Amino acid sequence: MSPHRHARHPLVALGFLLGAPFFAGCGSDAPLGRLTDRVTIVPITARSNPADPRNPTRPDAQLSLLDDGFGDYELGPGEPHQLLVVGGATRPADGPSPRRLARFAHMPDLQLADDESVTRVLLIDAPGIASSASRPQDTYGCHMVNAMVRTLNGVHRRDALDFVLLGGDNIDNAQTNELEWALQLLGEGGTIECDSGVDNDPIPGPRNDPKDPFESVGLDVPFYWVMGNHDVLIQGNFQVTAGQKAASVGTLASGRTRDWSQPGGPAGSVVPADPEREALTPSELIERVVSHDNGHGLTATQAASGRAFYTFDVPSTPLRFVIIDTTATLGGAEGLLREADRDLLVAALDQAVVDGKWVMLASHHAARSLTTTGGTFGTVDDPLAITTAEFTDLVTSYDNVLFSFVGHSHQHRIAELAGNGRAVVEVMTAAVADFPHQSRIVEIWDMDNGWVMLRGTAVDFSTQGDALAEEARRLGIVDYTAGWADENPSMVTDRNVEIFLPAPSVL
Repeated sequence: MSPHRHARHPLVALGFLLGAPFFAGCGSDAPLGRLTDRVTIVPITARSNPADPRNPTRPDAQLSLLDDGFGDYELGPGEPHQLLVVGGATRPADGPSPRRLARFAHMPDLQLADDESVTRVLLIDAPGIASSASRPQDTYGCHMVNAMVRTLNGVHRRDALDFVLLGGDNIDNAQTNELEWALQLLGEGGTIECDSGVDNDPIPGPRNDPKDPFESVGLDVPFYWVMGNHDVLIQGNFQVTAGQKAASVGTLASGRTRDWSQPGGPAGSVVPADPEREALTPSELIERVVSHDNGHGLTATQAASGRAFYTFDVPSTPLRFVIIDTTATLGGAEGLLREADRDLLVAALDQAVVDGKWVMLASHHAARSLTTTGGTFGTVDDPLAITTAEFTDLVTSYDNVLFSFVGHSHQHRIAELAGNGRAVVEVMTAAVADFPHQSRIVEIWDMDNGWVMLRGTAVDFSTQGDALAEEARRLGIVDYTAGWADENPSMVTDRNVEIFLPAPSVL
C-alpha cells in the first residue's frame, strides 16, 4: 500500500507558517475508517527515544517535524482477533443457538478542547508526565470527533450499533463551550464553529481551517454519558471553585494558551475574554447534559448529587450497564470512590441480582487507577475510600458482573480483575484525542453453551473527503513519533479480541 506523506513543496511550508494546513494524502486511497481487523495505520518514522528536542506544538518546530516525515504513515495489514478464555485453555464450541445481545461503540477520551482557554498551561508542555498540557492536534478536536462520529455512523449502516458508550474525558477543561460542542457533535449535529474569543480565521475563506464553521453529522444512535476527570476539573486536575470560574472568563492566561491573532497560533498570555468559557461544577455540567435530548442516561437525581452514577438496560436482553463516576471532584486526575459511592455501587449490583441481570460496568478510571486521594493535586487521604484491591474484591463477589469498560490511560488494554475464585475482565479503549485515535466496536454474545463472549475491534476514524481530519491525524502521529505524547503501549492481545467468560448463574 502506498505511504501517506506530508507534502514538502516550499509554498506549502510557507502556507503553514501563515496558518495554512497541508492536505497531502486525502485522495481516494485515504483510510476509510475500516475496522482494524482489515487494515491498520502504521507510522513510517520510528518513535524517538529520547524525545526529539523540537516541541510539536510550536508552529516552526511542527513544520520541521512534518518536513522530516514524522507525520507520514502507511496502511498495514489488519490484526486478527486474539483469543482469551478466562479459566480455560481452548475456545468453547458454540452452542446450538448463539445470540448477539448487544453491539455498541466504546468511545473514551475525546478531550474536546478550547485551545484558546485562559486556563490552559502550554508553559509546562514537555515530554512525559506533562505531555498532555498541549497537543499539536488540539485545535482540530471538533474535526476528529466529527470524523469518528461519521465513521461510527458508517459502521452502523453496515451492521447496526445499539448505542455509543462514552468513556469520560469527553471534554478537556470542564468548560461550557467545550460541553456544548461535544453535545452537538455527538447529538443533533449541524453547523458548528469550534472557536472562542474573537472570530479567528487563520486562512481567509470558508471551511479551510479548524476555526471555520463546518457541518457536523451527529450520531445516528443514542449515546450514554460517562464522567471523567477532565469533564469536571480544570485541566483534569483542579476543583472548579468560584475563583476558577471567574478566571475562566477573563483574559489572562498565566500558563499560556494559543494566540490565534498570530500566525500559527503560538503560545500567548492574553486573549480576548469569552463568557462561554465559564468552568462548570459537576452539578452544572450534569444539568446541561440532562437538558440535552434524552439526558444520555442522566437525570435530575444525578444533577442534584453531582455524581454520574446510573444504570440502563439493553432491551430484550439480560444486559444491564452500571455506570460509575470515579472522578475526584475536589481535585486530582486519578480515580476516587468514597464510602457513599460504594453504597451506590453495592445497591446497583444488589438490584441487578434481584432483577436477574448480567452486569457490564463502565467508568473512566481503571481499577488500578483508583486512589484514596485522587492522586497528585488531590485531597488528603480518605481512609474510607475504596482501594483497587477492595474494588476488585467487591465486583468479583457478584458472579453476574462480567466486564468493565474504562478509559483514562489513552491505550488499549485487557486486564483480568481476579478475586473470589473468578474474574471480571476490564476492557480499556484508547483515545480519540491521541494516537492511535481509535474507538472500539464491542459485541456481547450469549454463546448458548454456558459462556459469554465479547468481541472487540478497534476502529480508526475516516478522513475521506475531510482534509482537516486528515491533518489532525498527521499532527497526532507527529506528537507520537517525536516522543512528546505518552507512548501508551498496547499489545496485539489488547486490541482486537475475543474474550470468553463463564455465563453467570444469576438467571
